[in-house]
Amino acid sequence: MTLAIALEPAPIETDAYGVVRVAKTRVTLDTVVTAFLEGCTPEEIAEQYPSLQLPDIYLVIGYYLRHRDEVDTYLVERKRHRDAIQQEAEQRFNPIGIRDRLWRGFADR
Repeated sequence: MTLAIALEPAPIETDAYGVVRVAKTRVTLDTVVTAFLEGCTPEEIAEQYPSLQLPDIYLVIGYYLRHRDEVDTYLVERKRHRDAIQQEAEQRFNPIGIRDRLWRGFADR
């Protein structure tokens, strides 16, 4: 029996907003890599995100391990972007006022 050996590309794609996702899902590269770095096994990641296929998770983790510097740079850029959006949202909509109103409404019940 001859075993066919072929390299499979990582199933990742960049969407229109520049977010890297696992192909054909809404799960981001950030999500899979962060779970892996927090100690989750590929099987645990598959349980948490049923839209992911186990072989795809292994390929994504393998991609991360082979391209660690590039992915880490991407993750830092994504965090900066998220932080900037959060800061802008907090400036436009003061969360303290919202929390106070929610607590008052909850206390009135």
